[in-house]
Amino acid sequence: MVASNVKSETIGLMEKRSAIEAQMDAIISRLSQPGGPGLSGNLVDSEGFPRSDIDIPVILSERRRLTELRNDHTEITEKINQNIQVLHSVKPASSLSLSRDAGNTEGSNVTVASPASNGISQSNSSTTMDIDANVSIPFALVDEIADASPAADDGLQLGDQVLKFGNVEAGDDLLHKLAFEAQSNQGRPIPVVVMRHGTTLNLTVTPRSWQGRGLLGCHFRML
Repeated sequence: MVASNVKSETIGLMEKRSAIEAQMDAIISRLSQPGGPGLSGNLVDSEGFPRSDIDIPVILSERRRLTELRNDHTEITEKINQNIQVLHSVKPASSLSLSRDAGNTEGSNVTVASPASNGISQSNSSTTMDIDANVSIPFALVDEIADASPAADDGLQLGDQVLKFGNVEAGDDLLHKLAFEAQSNQGRPIPVVVMRHGTTLNLTVTPRSWQGRGLLGCHFRML
């Protein structure tokens, strides 16, 4: 009975988390439109005056709301992870899987890779649950990415939430760890797990020299 109640609660939390992620994606999309300030760009011009080409109060409100949603997302993710631990203690992890489909509440979590998906494989994290508790917590957000950069060519997109970057997961001193991971693997593929529109994607990103700056051509913002 306990497992059943926890399972139902977790499914509800996952649905709520997906709704929050959809709201976050919408805000990120609006802030990142051409000519927009992005998630952290300046709201003043080169002379220090408020920019006249953007609606600053709306942007401030959107950024504030995004911060609130991120906090809610973190709290819900932590609760999901707690429930996962409870479920794992009740039933072997190898047979644990949750689905919104009441007629298919147990089974294996299948990851599908498409030959035309540019090396991206995906599994829907909002409908299945057989995941590592640590990897389920986003720790960084791709808030800038250059066209034709290694990151863009290898499948990363603006707004992707990073769950794992090589050996880097949630923890301390993440910016330094991300930089070290990229530099120490220059020319070698790095497995990357991201959350995009409520779906967990497995990418392979290869840090390398290109015409722009850095080895990836993107910027990570810590969550």
